[in-house]
Amino acid sequence: MGYNKVTPELIEKFKEIAPGRVFTGADINEDYTHDEMPIYGKYDPDVVIEVASKEEISAVMKLCNENLIPVSARGAGTGLAGGCPPVAGGVTLVTTRMNKILSYDLANFTVTVQPGVLLNTLAEDAAKQGLLYPPDPGEKFATLGGNVSTNAGGMRAVKYGTTRRYVRSMEVCLANGDIIRLGANVAKTSSGYSLLNLVIGSEGTLAIITELTLELIPQPKETVSLIVPFEDIDACIGAVPKIFMAGLKPQALEFMESEIVYMAEKYLERDVFPHVVDGVEAKAYLLTTFDGDSMDALDPIIEKASEVVFEEGAIDVLVADTPDLRAKAWSARNAFYEAICAATTELDECDVVVPIDKIPELLKYVNSLEDEVGIKIRSFGHAGDGNVHVYVLREDLPREEFLEKAEIALGKMYDKANELGGLVSGEHGIGHSKFDYLKKSLGEDSIDLMYGIKKVFDPNLILNPGKVCYKL
Repeated sequence: MGYNKVTPELIEKFKEIAPGRVFTGADINEDYTHDEMPIYGKYDPDVVIEVASKEEISAVMKLCNENLIPVSARGAGTGLAGGCPPVAGGVTLVTTRMNKILSYDLANFTVTVQPGVLLNTLAEDAAKQGLLYPPDPGEKFATLGGNVSTNAGGMRAVKYGTTRRYVRSMEVCLANGDIIRLGANVAKTSSGYSLLNLVIGSEGTLAIITELTLELIPQPKETVSLIVPFEDIDACIGAVPKIFMAGLKPQALEFMESEIVYMAEKYLERDVFPHVVDGVEAKAYLLTTFDGDSMDALDPIIEKASEVVFEEGAIDVLVADTPDLRAKAWSARNAFYEAICAATTELDECDVVVPIDKIPELLKYVNSLEDEVGIKIRSFGHAGDGNVHVYVLREDLPREEFLEKAEIALGKMYDKANELGGLVSGEHGIGHSKFDYLKKSLGEDSIDLMYGIKKVFDPNLILNPGKVCYKL
């Protein structure tokens, strides 16, 4: 695609639209060249515009569409797939100034927000209303617009589902600058094609989100977490379907092997999980949380869950039933990514998703690649939905050797996940880094359909070009 360069005349027009918030050259913050995975490359935008309203977004898009200027929307830049970097240059639209919680509709259990509101901000504000926004991605300081653009998952997805389930409606700006509303503040619909669900998870390639109406639920009054150590990962994952078959509905259900736990505890400088129980070494753990209206309601759930995991080979069950104990129990899990980053010079990652019962087979294969490929690998994930996070670490390897080995290891992992009936990404998205894996997994027909949808929404291919369904 032949894009035009941003001219001085266009820059002046942008400055009229967003006075004092247009940046070029040396004034552009280096952070805007990449997301949280700079290994996927750094790309310089020609212009950064910190937009403050939908009217500004519309005006910028009209100019860019008329002049064939590529545009990449950006929230907090916390993505892990190269979704927001401006691979074609052009304009980067930063939405973090659009950070207002606009209104609550308590009768319909919804909240309307601008796209730059942070997940943590909404979580805290909703709690003051006695409400819960269920999606709980690991990065609490991502924007809600970014969460919706990637259909972010997180640890509560096992009970409450991913972000998609909580988007009632959205207002978006199309590539030509038109503002339209998709969906409505209703509980269900059979009203034609779901354009709303096409935009959710489209990573800014179809439209730019300008407003969101999100569903909320009553805040559970009590939560309890259990730390459950096992002798091996097979027994650990084997307990997961038994928990569901027992009628238990965990809010979160995470698995982790001992190596990643030790890495996190070293990073935190404190022990959190039991390493040895009655002389038996723990090699894997389940960490689960149950929520309910009272401790009286949770007590039989804890008792039943303990019974189930012991039957499946758990060597202990530790109950965290106070805020301090829960915070301690989850501190190691929440520190996994930071601990991995602190332990290596560079890393690459994937977040494949497979059927739950295939997790042990995938993990055994992934672990075997350490010796086969000659690279350090660490993994953990969401036991309740089959989403496995795998990181390959550079450590002291020369960079070119690391990049070569990482590509080999990740290619093998994606092939294995596909063989097991899985998919390329459970929650991080495709961006520009995973297109080849997606194409291999889905096939030409599916990719062609996605590209066709892209062309309908964005005939000039100016919105976040080179992402998800095609390469530049």
